[in-house]
Amino acid sequence: MRTESANSVIHMTTARKHRKLAVALTAAAVLAGGVGVANADVIQGTAVTANQQSGWNGIVRKQVQIDFGKGWVTKAELTVPAGAKGRLPLVIMLHGSGRNDMNQTLPDNGGSTFVPLAQGASREGYATLRFNKRGVTDVGPVESTDPAQLNPENPYDQIQQDAASVIRFAAAQPNVDASKIYLLGHSEGTNVAANLASDPAKYNIPKPAGVIAMGVVGKDIRTLLTLQLYGRLLLQMHDEFDVDADGQLTAVESTDGLVGLPAEAAEQFRSVLLDPATDADHDGKIAIDAEAGPVLRAATGIDNYPDVPGLEDLKAYVTDIAKFPTVTEALPTFTGPTLLLNGENDLQTPARAALAADAAVAAAGNRDHTIIIYPGMAHTMNITPKFAPEFREPDQRVVTDIRTWLRSHR
Repeated sequence: MRTESANSVIHMTTARKHRKLAVALTAAAVLAGGVGVANADVIQGTAVTANQQSGWNGIVRKQVQIDFGKGWVTKAELTVPAGAKGRLPLVIMLHGSGRNDMNQTLPDNGGSTFVPLAQGASREGYATLRFNKRGVTDVGPVESTDPAQLNPENPYDQIQQDAASVIRFAAAQPNVDASKIYLLGHSEGTNVAANLASDPAKYNIPKPAGVIAMGVVGKDIRTLLTLQLYGRLLLQMHDEFDVDADGQLTAVESTDGLVGLPAEAAEQFRSVLLDPATDADHDGKIAIDAEAGPVLRAATGIDNYPDVPGLEDLKAYVTDIAKFPTVTEALPTFTGPTLLLNGENDLQTPARAALAADAAVAAAGNRDHTIIIYPGMAHTMNITPKFAPEFREPDQRVVTDIRTWLRSHR
């Protein structure tokens, strides 16, 4: 086992207001996406020459389609290094939650999660396979108008079944070594990868050759939602407002803490910290946990889980994913090599949970496991402010570490 701390140094997050509080909801837990059956019928794709777009030189890209069943055929892209001979090891990219396209295109012109990783894997002699989730018709992402595909029953289970279809498709390709299929998941995709790898017979897939997990879902969905909706607000007050670290905020600390915050965030904290009613014991200070905490907790509605106000459309997803093991629970039953990567500043899937997942893998007797925690990085594995993360492509250090690991396991 190798534990590293990078020298340098979220997924899709949406903001929603609950009683004047905006809360960050992320791909680790919400924005439920595609679902389907396990028929991996291959529909012939058309070979596409390696284009001259930056990063794709020397890589042959083949547009293919994969039948997920239940009326959905998804677009995908299979890549191989130009001139490669024989059967190749292959990396399958598994998205974070939400209706993601094959690139996991990020909002606000943030690029994509999977394109640089696919290009990097290709440089190491691997084929790669990226696919649109059920309900996504094209890169953008462009969504279907069919509600049955956008909101299937048992949504998380369907996501896993669709991923299994992709693996079976890959294993049937003449230039792919079915014994060397690696699963690379981000956020929700780490849970999918762990569940599939832990019981390949259940999903009628070949045993994966290895698992790479970025932004590790090491805790149950309720715990993660509590952090994302409520806990992160307390953390921010402790980290950025409480200068003397005594757990209480004076009027000066409260007003000073608002300086430099985005206007909307400042207003949200102001409505709590400058409200006289928050100071329950009338001592002139706000106890972060004992006084601000209950106000914030009530505002988020997290104690009504799974009926969290404002998240009604996600109830089916969070209820379904809660039925399945987390990475910490599932991955220890997988005997192949594992690589876990997490940003130290990740407030969607915390680094501490990734460390616990790796420890569980070690305790199960797996000797080929590596974890890397990156200072300054958050959920999309880029260097970004902790409490106001920007979604960008993975830092080059992350791409390099994945390439190095793939090279050593080829």
